[in-house]
Amino acid sequence: MSDFRNRIAVLDYGMGNLHSAAKALEHVAPDSHVVVTSDPMEVDRADRVVFPGVGAIRDCMSEIRRLGFDQAVAKAINEKPVLAICVGMQALVSHSEENGGVDCLDLLPGNVRYFGDNLVAEDGERLKVPHMGWNRVEQCIDHPLWQGIEQGTRFYFVHSFYVDVADQSLVAGRCDYGKNFAAALSKDNLFAVQFHPEKSHTAGLRLLSNFVQWDGTC
Repeated sequence: MSDFRNRIAVLDYGMGNLHSAAKALEHVAPDSHVVVTSDPMEVDRADRVVFPGVGAIRDCMSEIRRLGFDQAVAKAINEKPVLAICVGMQALVSHSEENGGVDCLDLLPGNVRYFGDNLVAEDGERLKVPHMGWNRVEQCIDHPLWQGIEQGTRFYFVHSFYVDVADQSLVAGRCDYGKNFAAALSKDNLFAVQFHPEKSHTAGLRLLSNFVQWDGTC
Protein backbone atom coordinates (compact mmCIF):
# COMPACT_ATOMS: atom_id res chain seq x y z
CA MET A 1 0.00 0.00 0.00
CA SER A 2 1.17 3.52 -0.78
CA ASP A 3 1.79 6.06 1.97
CA PHE A 4 0.98 8.92 -0.41
CA ARG A 5 -2.31 10.67 0.27
CA ASN A 6 -2.28 12.25 -3.18
CA ARG A 7 -1.29 9.88 -5.96
CA ILE A 8 -1.46 11.49 -9.41
CA ALA A 9 -1.46 9.29 -12.53
CA VAL A 10 -0.31 10.90 -15.79
CA LEU A 11 -1.52 8.75 -18.69
CA ASP A 12 1.22 7.59 -21.04
CA TYR A 13 -0.02 6.29 -24.39
CA GLY A 14 3.04 7.33 -26.37
CA MET A 15 1.80 10.78 -27.40
CA GLY A 16 3.48 14.02 -26.33
CA ASN A 17 6.03 15.14 -23.80
CA LEU A 18 4.40 13.71 -20.71
CA HIS A 19 7.41 14.32 -18.53
CA SER A 20 7.08 18.11 -18.76
CA ALA A 21 3.56 17.78 -17.34
CA ALA A 22 4.81 15.39 -14.66
CA LYS A 23 7.66 17.72 -13.69
CA ALA A 24 5.26 20.66 -13.45
CA LEU A 25 2.98 18.62 -11.18
CA GLU A 26 5.93 17.59 -9.01
CA HIS A 27 6.92 21.25 -8.74
CA VAL A 28 3.50 22.42 -7.51
CA ALA A 29 2.85 19.32 -5.38
CA PRO A 30 6.16 18.11 -3.92
CA ASP A 31 4.36 15.99 -1.31
CA SER A 32 2.34 14.12 -3.92
CA HIS A 33 3.40 11.02 -5.81
CA VAL A 34 3.30 11.62 -9.57
CA VAL A 35 3.49 8.52 -11.75
CA VAL A 36 3.65 8.47 -15.55
CA THR A 37 1.95 5.23 -16.50
CA SER A 38 0.62 3.10 -19.34
CA ASP A 39 -1.13 0.79 -16.86
CA PRO A 40 -4.92 1.26 -16.41
CA MET A 41 -4.58 -0.27 -12.93
CA GLU A 42 -2.40 2.66 -11.89
CA VAL A 43 -5.16 4.99 -13.07
CA ASP A 44 -7.62 3.09 -10.89
CA ARG A 45 -5.31 3.35 -7.86
CA ALA A 46 -4.66 7.07 -8.31
CA ASP A 47 -6.39 9.82 -6.34
CA ARG A 48 -6.48 12.04 -9.43
CA VAL A 49 -5.69 11.66 -13.12
CA VAL A 50 -4.05 13.82 -15.79
CA PHE A 51 -4.98 12.91 -19.38
CA PRO A 52 -2.58 14.76 -21.71
CA GLY A 53 -1.94 14.34 -25.40
CA VAL A 54 -0.15 15.73 -28.44
CA GLY A 55 -0.29 14.42 -31.99
CA ALA A 56 -2.72 12.99 -34.54
CA ILE A 57 -6.04 11.93 -33.03
CA ARG A 58 -6.17 8.67 -35.04
CA ASP A 59 -2.93 7.43 -33.48
CA CYS A 60 -3.97 8.72 -30.05
CA MET A 61 -7.32 6.94 -30.08
CA SER A 62 -5.74 3.73 -31.35
CA GLU A 63 -3.30 3.62 -28.43
CA ILE A 64 -5.89 4.79 -25.88
CA ARG A 65 -8.11 1.85 -26.81
CA ARG A 66 -5.26 -0.66 -27.14
CA LEU A 67 -4.07 0.11 -23.61
CA GLY A 68 -7.55 0.13 -22.10
CA PHE A 69 -7.42 3.80 -21.22
CA ASP A 70 -10.83 4.37 -22.81
CA GLN A 71 -12.50 2.43 -20.01
CA ALA A 72 -10.07 3.69 -17.37
CA VAL A 73 -10.74 7.35 -18.20
CA ALA A 74 -14.51 6.86 -18.26
CA LYS A 75 -14.36 5.19 -14.85
CA ALA A 76 -12.01 7.80 -13.40
CA ILE A 77 -14.24 10.70 -14.45
CA ASN A 78 -17.04 9.23 -12.33
CA GLU A 79 -14.85 8.74 -9.27
CA LYS A 80 -12.06 11.30 -8.95
CA PRO A 81 -10.70 14.62 -10.27
CA VAL A 82 -9.50 14.37 -13.87
CA LEU A 83 -7.61 17.03 -15.85
CA ALA A 84 -7.49 16.57 -19.64
CA ILE A 85 -4.98 18.58 -21.68
CA CYS A 86 -4.91 19.42 -25.42
CA VAL A 87 -5.59 16.21 -27.40
CA GLY A 88 -6.73 14.68 -24.12
CA MET A 89 -9.58 17.19 -24.15
CA GLN A 90 -10.37 16.49 -27.80
CA ALA A 91 -10.45 12.74 -27.17
CA LEU A 92 -13.33 13.18 -24.71
CA VAL A 93 -15.93 14.22 -27.31
CA SER A 94 -17.82 12.12 -29.85
CA HIS A 95 -15.96 12.61 -33.12
CA SER A 96 -13.01 14.42 -34.70
CA GLU A 97 -12.67 15.71 -38.26
CA GLU A 98 -8.92 15.04 -38.13
CA ASN A 99 -7.39 12.20 -40.20
CA GLY A 100 -10.52 11.91 -42.35
CA GLY A 101 -12.77 11.41 -39.34
CA VAL A 102 -12.12 9.51 -36.12
CA ASP A 103 -14.51 8.34 -33.41
CA CYS A 104 -13.45 9.53 -29.96
CA LEU A 105 -14.48 8.48 -26.45
CA ASP A 106 -17.96 10.02 -26.62
CA LEU A 107 -17.87 11.05 -22.96
CA LEU A 108 -18.96 14.60 -23.79
CA PRO A 109 -21.35 15.61 -26.60
CA GLY A 110 -19.46 17.42 -29.33
CA ASN A 111 -17.04 17.30 -32.21
CA VAL A 112 -13.48 18.34 -33.00
CA ARG A 113 -13.27 20.69 -35.99
CA TYR A 114 -10.47 22.10 -38.15
CA PHE A 115 -9.75 25.83 -37.92
CA GLY A 116 -9.60 26.05 -41.72
CA ASP A 117 -7.06 27.05 -44.35
CA ASN A 118 -8.30 30.63 -44.78
CA LEU A 119 -8.58 31.76 -41.19
CA VAL A 120 -8.70 35.53 -40.62
CA ALA A 121 -8.98 37.80 -37.59
CA GLU A 122 -11.70 40.43 -37.19
CA ASP A 123 -9.34 43.06 -38.61
CA GLY A 124 -8.77 40.95 -41.72
CA GLU A 125 -5.31 39.72 -40.71
CA ARG A 126 -4.51 36.25 -42.03
CA LEU A 127 -4.04 33.80 -39.18
CA LYS A 128 -1.70 30.83 -39.35
CA VAL A 129 -2.79 27.31 -38.54
CA PRO A 130 -1.82 25.72 -36.22
CA HIS A 131 -2.81 28.22 -33.57
CA MET A 132 0.52 28.40 -31.77
CA GLY A 133 1.51 30.72 -28.96
CA TRP A 134 -0.03 32.76 -26.17
CA ASN A 135 -3.68 33.77 -26.21
CA ARG A 136 -6.18 35.21 -23.75
CA VAL A 137 -8.71 32.94 -22.09
CA GLU A 138 -12.08 34.28 -21.00
CA GLN A 139 -13.32 32.45 -17.92
CA CYS A 140 -17.00 31.61 -18.43
CA ILE A 141 -17.74 30.15 -15.00
CA ASP A 142 -16.47 30.47 -11.45
CA HIS A 143 -14.52 27.25 -10.99
CA PRO A 144 -11.94 26.15 -8.37
CA LEU A 145 -9.32 25.62 -11.09
CA TRP A 146 -9.53 29.31 -12.02
CA GLN A 147 -8.84 30.40 -8.44
CA GLY A 148 -6.09 33.03 -8.30
CA ILE A 149 -5.98 33.35 -12.11
CA GLU A 150 -7.12 36.70 -13.48
CA GLN A 151 -9.79 37.00 -16.14
CA GLY A 152 -8.19 37.26 -19.59
CA THR A 153 -4.92 35.60 -18.56
CA ARG A 154 -2.83 34.28 -21.43
CA PHE A 155 -2.11 30.57 -21.78
CA TYR A 156 0.02 28.70 -24.33
CA PHE A 157 -1.74 26.90 -27.20
CA VAL A 158 -0.54 24.55 -29.96
CA HIS A 159 -3.39 23.09 -32.06
CA SER A 160 -4.99 23.01 -35.50
CA PHE A 161 -8.33 21.59 -34.32
CA TYR A 162 -10.75 22.85 -31.69
CA VAL A 163 -13.62 21.38 -29.69
CA ASP A 164 -17.18 22.34 -30.59
CA VAL A 165 -19.45 21.10 -27.79
CA ALA A 166 -23.18 20.63 -28.18
CA ASP A 167 -23.90 21.69 -24.58
CA GLN A 168 -22.57 25.22 -24.01
CA SER A 169 -23.03 24.87 -20.25
CA LEU A 170 -19.91 22.66 -20.33
CA VAL A 171 -17.71 25.56 -21.48
CA ALA A 172 -15.57 26.86 -18.61
CA GLY A 173 -13.34 29.09 -20.74
CA ARG A 174 -13.29 30.55 -24.24
CA CYS A 175 -10.60 31.86 -26.58
CA ASP A 176 -10.65 33.69 -29.91
CA TYR A 177 -8.51 32.82 -32.90
CA GLY A 178 -10.47 33.63 -36.01
CA LYS A 179 -13.22 31.61 -34.34
CA ASN A 180 -14.48 31.76 -30.78
CA PHE A 181 -13.79 28.29 -29.37
CA ALA A 182 -13.86 26.37 -26.11
CA ALA A 183 -10.53 26.71 -24.31
CA ALA A 184 -11.75 24.82 -21.24
CA LEU A 185 -14.58 22.43 -20.39
CA SER A 186 -15.97 21.41 -17.02
CA LYS A 187 -18.35 18.71 -15.87
CA ASP A 188 -18.48 17.29 -12.34
CA ASN A 189 -15.04 15.73 -11.58
CA LEU A 190 -13.66 16.65 -15.02
CA PHE A 191 -11.82 19.79 -16.11
CA ALA A 192 -10.34 19.88 -19.61
CA VAL A 193 -8.19 22.52 -21.30
CA GLN A 194 -7.10 23.01 -24.91
CA PHE A 195 -4.01 24.96 -23.84
CA HIS A 196 -0.90 23.55 -22.14
CA PRO A 197 -0.75 24.56 -18.47
CA GLU A 198 2.69 22.95 -18.12
CA LYS A 199 3.98 25.45 -20.74
CA SER A 200 2.03 28.45 -19.44
CA HIS A 201 4.42 29.63 -16.73
CA THR A 202 2.90 31.16 -13.59
CA ALA A 203 -0.76 30.89 -14.61
CA GLY A 204 -0.35 27.31 -15.79
CA LEU A 205 1.39 26.28 -12.59
CA ARG A 206 -1.38 27.91 -10.58
CA LEU A 207 -3.99 25.93 -12.50
CA LEU A 208 -2.07 22.70 -11.87
CA SER A 209 -1.73 23.60 -8.19
CA ASN A 210 -5.48 24.23 -8.03
CA PHE A 211 -6.09 20.83 -9.64
CA VAL A 212 -3.90 19.04 -7.12
CA GLN A 213 -5.99 20.55 -4.31
CA TRP A 214 -9.37 20.21 -6.01
CA ASP A 215 -11.82 17.70 -4.54
CA GLY A 216 -13.85 17.44 -7.75
CA THR A 217 -16.71 19.68 -6.67
CA CYS A 218 -17.65 23.12 -7.97
